[in-house]
Amino acid sequence: MDRQKQIAAAQEKVLPELVLKNAKIVNVFTGEILSGDVAITDGYIVGVGRYRGQTERDVDGRYIVPGFVDAHLHIESSMVMPDVYAMEALRHGTTTIITDPHEIVNVSGAEALRDILHAAACSPLNYYVMLPSCVPATPFEHAGAVMTAADLLHFKENSHVLGLGEMMNAVGVINGDPVVLDKLAAFDDKIIDGHAPGLTGHALQAYVGSGILTDHESVTFEEVLEKLRCGMAVLVREGSASRNLEAIVKGLVDRKLYSSRLAFCTDDKHLADIRREGTVSSNIRQAIALGMPPIEAIRMATINAAQIYRLPHIGAVACGYRADIVVLDDLDTVKIHEVYKDGAAMSAMKMPEPMHYSEKLMNSVHIAPLSEETFVIPPQKEYDVIGLVPHQILTEKIHMTQEELNAGLQDGTVCKIAVIERHHATGCHACAYLKGYGLRKGAVGTTVAHDSHNIIVVGTNDADMRAAVEELVHIKGGYTIVSDGAVVDSLPLPLGGLMSALPAEEFIPRLDAIIRKAYAVGVKENIDPFITLSFTALPVLPAIRITDQGLFDAENFRFLT
Repeated sequence: MDRQKQIAAAQEKVLPELVLKNAKIVNVFTGEILSGDVAITDGYIVGVGRYRGQTERDVDGRYIVPGFVDAHLHIESSMVMPDVYAMEALRHGTTTIITDPHEIVNVSGAEALRDILHAAACSPLNYYVMLPSCVPATPFEHAGAVMTAADLLHFKENSHVLGLGEMMNAVGVINGDPVVLDKLAAFDDKIIDGHAPGLTGHALQAYVGSGILTDHESVTFEEVLEKLRCGMAVLVREGSASRNLEAIVKGLVDRKLYSSRLAFCTDDKHLADIRREGTVSSNIRQAIALGMPPIEAIRMATINAAQIYRLPHIGAVACGYRADIVVLDDLDTVKIHEVYKDGAAMSAMKMPEPMHYSEKLMNSVHIAPLSEETFVIPPQKEYDVIGLVPHQILTEKIHMTQEELNAGLQDGTVCKIAVIERHHATGCHACAYLKGYGLRKGAVGTTVAHDSHNIIVVGTNDADMRAAVEELVHIKGGYTIVSDGAVVDSLPLPLGGLMSALPAEEFIPRLDAIIRKAYAVGVKENIDPFITLSFTALPVLPAIRITDQGLFDAENFRFLT
């Protein structure tokens, strides 16, 4: 920012470069809607009031609000490259993202992190990174890399780094694990994100007392309230699989709770859902429909997030702030008319040049040969079964007798699930039973398996499960559906086994098609066929998970098999 130029333009000693005229301007500081113009020079707002400009655009009484801030997300979950994601997010008014690249870093470590920080530097968005705290998430699985506190410190001073990403190892924090505490200490002068589903009481107090600032895993309003009372900032999530906004916002509206420590995030959201619904714009729209005043919802999507993450010059339409602006036709429906990033209209922007990624990231699927025993589950008197919960990534632990299991396998309510290590060809694998997925025939497989991203495959028979794994190796990672030994459909995700090189216009129809085909082979309509499956391998979420090392009790941190 050229301060002399800004001061002169604010007083019209030189005309601002661009003036958006005749607007209704939402002031996130006072809650007012002001009539006037917004003057912009060098990508910054130099004044709000009545201005003449070198270029003037009449917004004809429309609303001007700050660009939206997505307070926590993983671009990898969109399944497209960062440049493709950036342009899609901008279309929906998101001008700032705070992303944790722990998915791709779990695959390829520091090499992936360097690529992501380069992408941040080249992005049209304000692209901020929280360094992954848990690579791997726990010692109960094999990931593609290990990142220590010393490894992370190499990246700490990068201008795009805000702090330490979500600390998923809550047990390690609470029990004072030295490795975990070393990471917290290394970033005690930065922001540290949390990941504390269901944490309460003294355990929550200990977790917050360790220096962790935020949490995005709350499912109920009561959980939010306890975390807010502890001083945490709560990020209200609405993604593709985890839809927590309604319960939380209803509680906020009913209790008329002070909302300055709340912001919106999308966490894990498919690009197809982003195209249909938007990113944070969808959160705002839903919150307003649930009774939240529009300006309060806009605050949660802008200045609240910016202040939580200590981002000056972002999150308001006011002098000295970046000219990241969304022009809305109305406040209630959040219908976007135009988006400006640093004073430039998004509609006039060109797609950034695609990045080139390392050979290692583009060839990341390596498994040991499969055997006849890979998908065999030894007989037991009683089986621990993973139970899926509709519209959530939480699971429940179900106990089933052999008779109950046989009945479930017959009627399609139960199928097999296996996880196979795919980074170092160790041969590690585990197999168990899954209830509530709904598969009637064949197998569904993916290399997107939070957070270590081994292969997950579910199926009604061993032969199709094997064929699905072989297809994933062949396409270098992605999604696949197999039935009667034949590939029904596959979606290659060659970058780390997580992301596609396709543009949005080609990728979204491919994604929609394979999801439809998953439902056609019986996956329940209240389950996202792939995202929900991806979380069955994450051992830091309650209640029961499966990793390449075995069936895992995530509440007591012990293996069941």
